[in-house]
This record gives sequence, C-alpha cells and structure tokens, in this order.
Amino acid sequence: MTLRFLSTLLLLLVCHLAMPQQPTLDKKGWLVSMDSVDLSMMVQPVPATNRFVLPDYNIWCGSMVRGNNGTYYLLYARWPKANGHYAWVTHSEIALARADKPEGPYQHLKVVLPARGAQFWDGVCTHNPAVIAHKGKFYLYYMGTSGRATVKQPASASDPGWWEYRNNQRIGVAVANDPEGEWKRFEKPILDISADSTAHDALMVSNPAVTVDGDGRVILAYKQVAKNGTLKGGKVRFGVAFSRALTGPFIKHPTPIFETNDRGNERMVAEDPYLWHYKGKNYAIVRDVVGKFTGESGGLALLISANGYDWQPTAFPKVLNRVIYQASGQPFDDQLERPCLYTEMGVPKLLFGAMGISKRTHSMNVFVPLSFKNP
Repeated sequence: MTLRFLSTLLLLLVCHLAMPQQPTLDKKGWLVSMDSVDLSMMVQPVPATNRFVLPDYNIWCGSMVRGNNGTYYLLYARWPKANGHYAWVTHSEIALARADKPEGPYQHLKVVLPARGAQFWDGVCTHNPAVIAHKGKFYLYYMGTSGRATVKQPASASDPGWWEYRNNQRIGVAVANDPEGEWKRFEKPILDISADSTAHDALMVSNPAVTVDGDGRVILAYKQVAKNGTLKGGKVRFGVAFSRALTGPFIKHPTPIFETNDRGNERMVAEDPYLWHYKGKNYAIVRDVVGKFTGESGGLALLISANGYDWQPTAFPKVLNRVIYQASGQPFDDQLERPCLYTEMGVPKLLFGAMGISKRTHSMNVFVPLSFKNP
C-alpha cells in the first residue's frame, strides 16, 4: 500500500467526517449521537401556522414541554403590547398555552406566575421561563424581579427607574405536578447575586437554562452582570451552578462559561442558552451575539461540554442564520432569540424562539421545523 494511497484515504476520511451526516438511528429509532448532526442543514421554512401570537400582548421566550397526558405545553412570557418592548422587565408575567401537537396551534390557558406584590423578590415581574419535566414533576425556572420605582409607560431604558427592576433580577423555580395545576413558588430565589462586589454576578442574574446530566447532577447556566459603578453595569457573561436537587441549593462555578479566547472588549459574546443532555454529553444552543462561534452575528450556535463548565463549539456549530424565512419565501424582520429545542427520541424536530414583529412594536413565538427532508 503506497504512501500516496494512504494519504488519499486519510483525506477522504477526514472530509467524510467533516461533512454533515443524516442523523443515525439505532434499531429502536433513537438518535445515536448529536456529534455529526448539522442543525443548520435541518432548518426548514416556517409555515404561517407555526407561531403563537396574541393581539394585545407582546410575547417573549417560550419553553415547551410534553405533559404526562401527552398534551404539549408552552410556558411563555407576556406583557401588554401598549407598554412597549422594554416593559418586559416591569410588566411581564409567565403564562401557559396548550396544544395537541408539538407545532401547535397553541391556545392560551392561564397566567401561572402573576405579579404578587413588591414585597416579594419576584413580585412585580416574572420572565425567562425554562421548564423541564423530571420524574413526574415539572420545574419552571424563571427570572423574577421587584422594585418600587415608578416607570413611565411605554417603558424605556432611558428612565432611571427602569434600571431598578433590571438590576433586581434574580432566578427562581416553581414546581407543579401538572402544568395545568398549581405552581408552587418559593419565598427566596434559588440563585442570587454574589456578595463579593467584584464578582461577575455582583449586579444581577437572569436567563436560566437547566438540564440534568447522566449522573443526576443539575446544571444551571445563567446570565450574570458585574458591577462597574453605573446603572448598566459591566460586561455581560454567563455563569454556571450545580446542584444534586432541582430546587437547589446550587454551588456556583468560579469562572464564566461560553467564553472565547478572542473575546477582547466585547460586552457580550453569548446569550439565551438552551441546555440539554444526551448520551453522556451536554449541549447548548446560544445566540452568537458577535459571531465568535459561527462567524455570523445574531445567529444561533451549538456548543458541547462533558462537564458543564468547559464549552466548545461542535463540529457543526451553526444552528440558525440571523435571517430566517417563512414558507411564503419572505424573510422575518427580526432574528430569533430565546431558543428552545424539541426532540423526539433524541432527534431535533422543532426550534422554538421569540422574535419581534414590525421592529419590535409587537412580538411572538415561532416554531422552526427541523428535518433533512423537504417539508
């Protein structure tokens, strides 16, 4: 066997491994591995029916879970459209919608985490829902905030009072036996800011994303903002905390995650993580804020980790372009944020996410079909 032949064979093997592959299934129909799956190649145009819109409310976030009865539920954040986009931190409440199929149509059922008074840590606003089902119960992680400042509506970040609510963000969890039942809230957040004024999360924490690994360890990723003497605070990073129980207590890892060596002075690199665990590995879909993972600012990237704190881009890091298309051929006028992945037997099927309408004078949740076949 000649050296040239071996070199050619090696080159062909490398090229083959570097190419996206049709998801490989085992004999029972489960996905064998995510490692060779290129999610960007699975993205299909979005049908007009694959969206959840309320005429009088802005909708953001959107975390989907399958109920014990086979019904599908969407936990989402909403607030009055008349109050403007920035009222997410002063008027948002987490609500529940239901559908018979993963792709909908979803119908609003009720508000599950309403305002309950400024005396509570989460009494004014609830936002950033991230729900998981585990051993027959449902755990809804969320951002809550409170405050007593008066914020003129429509809300604006130019109002100093707005920053009181933004900076009082903390992370909590509510627990239910059934999504349509009562959600038990707690009197304290499960993740608070650090007492150390120099910590990466000394100012605020929000945007929880949660999974449970193969050893039963709970992994909680979260947005963190440092203090720098201003209302806005310093750089926005993501931290991670671990627990043996879904309700905590959580122990914070000392260093930020989703970092890159060439971050430089960028204020924010990643945002809006969605986490899941599959076949011994942890995966995260994040918004690629400045293009450090995929080369495209505003798209979505796929990262992988064995331990929950060392994260790297996968072999096929691009999940979604900044511009995505409707089934009509027209592009949406906003990027997709706050992703949530729905899988069946490990195979990605739908990518949920929030986006603005008409320059964010309104907003909705959309469900992007994922398939290697034409729709």
